[in-house]
Amino acid sequence: MEIIEQGAFLEYIPDLAAQKIEAFGRTCYKSEDLITADSAAGFIDRIIKSGHESVIEHLSASVRFITDRGVTHELVRHRLAAYSQESTRYVNYAGKNMQFILPVWMEERWLGVWTPEQVLDLLKNYGELAPPEVVFLASLSNAQAHYNQLIKLGWKAQQARNVLPNSLKTEIVATYNFRTWRHIIRQRTSKAAHPQIRKLMQQAARKLRDAAPEFFTDLEDICFYG
Repeated sequence: MEIIEQGAFLEYIPDLAAQKIEAFGRTCYKSEDLITADSAAGFIDRIIKSGHESVIEHLSASVRFITDRGVTHELVRHRLAAYSQESTRYVNYAGKNMQFILPVWMEERWLGVWTPEQVLDLLKNYGELAPPEVVFLASLSNAQAHYNQLIKLGWKAQQARNVLPNSLKTEIVATYNFRTWRHIIRQRTSKAAHPQIRKLMQQAARKLRDAAPEFFTDLEDICFYG
């Protein structure tokens, strides 16, 4: 098995997003004559501050998340949205180096490939004093072994998946409009959010901020560094 880090990767964001939103938004006021080469940022700032965020629903962005299935169970509750996720029904992990996501509260030294023998040696060395990280590795190693055994005994992937934990690595592409992204970023980076999704959404927020600062820079103080 292999322990890897989670990550967020920007897949799609429209070109000239700020200019398009300004053009759409000025329809409300018939103020298209005020559009200049650098007026979009100020216009978007004003509509966001005024709470007129329905205007920014016209455009969407897509992010690929590589994370654990516990996080995606939370993520898919958000609407309006489009999702495409790696399926444990159709992907057969038997005989492969099954991947699991490192919890953000564990140190990076636990990353990498772990053989069943290495995990067993750790358990033997620590005995009853095994730290939680070793117990975690052992549970993942057992899950992989049990999954492989069930496949050998004739179960299909959609049946054997029942022994797999929330830490199983999964990929999901999520598409939301800009207003929904802002809502999700606020909610999932708050101090009340689960730490795994909080760190992941901070990554996504930075990618969106860098690509379209007009729509996300104002969230920095409460979402990026808290």
